[in-house]
Amino acid sequence: MDVALACAWLRATAGAVTAEADRLTRLDAAIGDGDHGVNLTRGFAAVISGLDGTPPATVAEVLVKAGSTLISKVGGASGPLYGSALRALGKALPSGTTVTPEELLTGLHAGLDAVRALGGAAPGDKTIVDAYAPALEAFAAAVAAGSGLAQATAAAARAAEEGAAATTAMTARKGRASYLGERSVGHQDPGATSTALIFRALAGVAEG
Repeated sequence: MDVALACAWLRATAGAVTAEADRLTRLDAAIGDGDHGVNLTRGFAAVISGLDGTPPATVAEVLVKAGSTLISKVGGASGPLYGSALRALGKALPSGTTVTPEELLTGLHAGLDAVRALGGAAPGDKTIVDAYAPALEAFAAAVAAGSGLAQATAAAARAAEEGAAATTAMTARKGRASYLGERSVGHQDPGATSTALIFRALAGVAEG
């Protein structure tokens, strides 16, 4: 991954979030505050605006800047969670214009750790983690098998999408959805859904 690819990832994410904003909002309206799509659209628009204003010089800087922007611009839980993930990912990377799949794996681990530390969620709690954790496992397995970035990110995206779909049958144990208890069953988690969009956006630019 180089600086251009990291920026392309964020642009692709912004496009995906905008395109799916209504769906994300509908999912969130069922078990949350109903603002997930709106918040993420606004947040990633601010991320792109920041990249356009002062292009970062390193991959790490791209992701740290994006994370800081989300934290400062997005309300609710999604800004701090996604912002912390991207910022931790960036801070875990070496300073340079390119990073290897192995280095990106280290960063993705740091991102998941940040999400779990902030939200206290574990797999099965019906949260972002239920898409992020399997994506990370798939990415790690692909890298260990010698796959390049395109193959590894494609595997991660598939796993994230499967993880997001699996949240439909779960009972929420963290976040606002947890207040619904058993009534949260039957609804796909919006955070896991947007996490899958982010991993699919990464796979798309890596393949391209």
